[in-house]
Amino acid sequence: MAGVARSLLLRAGVLSLAALSAGFQREAYPPHRSDVEYDGRFTFVRARWGADGSGRGRRGGWSAAWNHDYPRAEQNFLLILRELTSIDVRTDGSRILSLDDPELFKYPIVFMWEPGFWTLTDAEAVSLRVYLQKGGFAVFEDFDGPQQWRVFAANMQRVLPGARFEQLDGAHRIFDSFFRIEDIDAIVHPMNGMRPSYYGIYEGNDPSRRLMVVANFDNDVPEYWEWSGQGLFPFDDTNEAYKLGINYTIYGMTH
Repeated sequence: MAGVARSLLLRAGVLSLAALSAGFQREAYPPHRSDVEYDGRFTFVRARWGADGSGRGRRGGWSAAWNHDYPRAEQNFLLILRELTSIDVRTDGSRILSLDDPELFKYPIVFMWEPGFWTLTDAEAVSLRVYLQKGGFAVFEDFDGPQQWRVFAANMQRVLPGARFEQLDGAHRIFDSFFRIEDIDAIVHPMNGMRPSYYGIYEGNDPSRRLMVVANFDNDVPEYWEWSGQGLFPFDDTNEAYKLGINYTIYGMTH
């Protein structure tokens, strides 16, 4: 499958992804909609959760947990994805959907931020379970520490009772689905340098089958995307963070 994915490549791997993003950001950000209609193109989907869906949470105001890094993480990532692959990428907007929204089933991949603070309704748990079992792929980002892991793991047991998390090492095909990521441990937490861990849930708890879920634990990969081009983090680290996101997208689109 890695060979199929690499056939999508348009630009050489020596290109600096962070430099590309910096070039994009010299121009003003265009308006970014979160309610674009499905039209068959790849659309970035972010999961919304919380009692009222407002986005108000532990950070206060409109800087809640699930909408951390919005919308610049999406904007920058989608521009990079469009530039480096032949995927027909929608860059004028994205979707924000609750997990029990029937619209979710139109999209193969959903990203969720800060699941260490996740509040989950019974309806959302059932809907996410069906979504994953029907072929959907969920990526969980931006959480760390044992307490946040406990919250996340407890909710995933409601979604997929009996599911087992398996730690992924650098030999897993997801880290070679488009770019070959040589050292997955080198993509450290951008704010505190913490070494990451990667966990997955396989279909039927069978490692020979597809991953339905991947979790970047003790890390905050989209923080690199959001601030790429501003010089906040080293280019090399930002490049690797983009590569990881592209690999996840290719894997979710091809499995």
